[in-house]
Amino acid sequence: MSYTKDPRVDAYIDPLPEWQRAVCHEVRDLVHEADPEVAETIKRTVRPYFVLQGNICALLAAKTHVNIFLYDGAIVPDPEGIITGGHDNKTARMISIHEGEKINAPALLTMFRQIIANNRAGGWRKIKRES
Repeated sequence: MSYTKDPRVDAYIDPLPEWQRAVCHEVRDLVHEADPEVAETIKRTVRPYFVLQGNICALLAAKTHVNIFLYDGAIVPDPEGIITGGHDNKTARMISIHEGEKINAPALLTMFRQIIANNRAGGWRKIKRES
């Protein structure tokens, strides 16, 4: 898959342990697969964000896992139960991936596509107000 990479995102991912790099690259590829217009940036000094008319997700590598923060206002369905934290968070939920765990790529791709559709419809805040 070909997409424009922000070198600052590479600078975040490259020094990580191999398994964390693999997780970050897979998430990066999936979010770009969800929509070719997705852009990469850095926010909060060093954290990679993926955006399209609003935040889609962010990555944060911790000692024992990688967090994928989904900016969906808790309105995107999670029928496969891949969300691991932030269920009551009003802005973002999270998926934690530990070494040796596999990402449920089809479920995450579906969630990314819904978040992007919601962003294009004015964002999750607007959708919540109108429901």
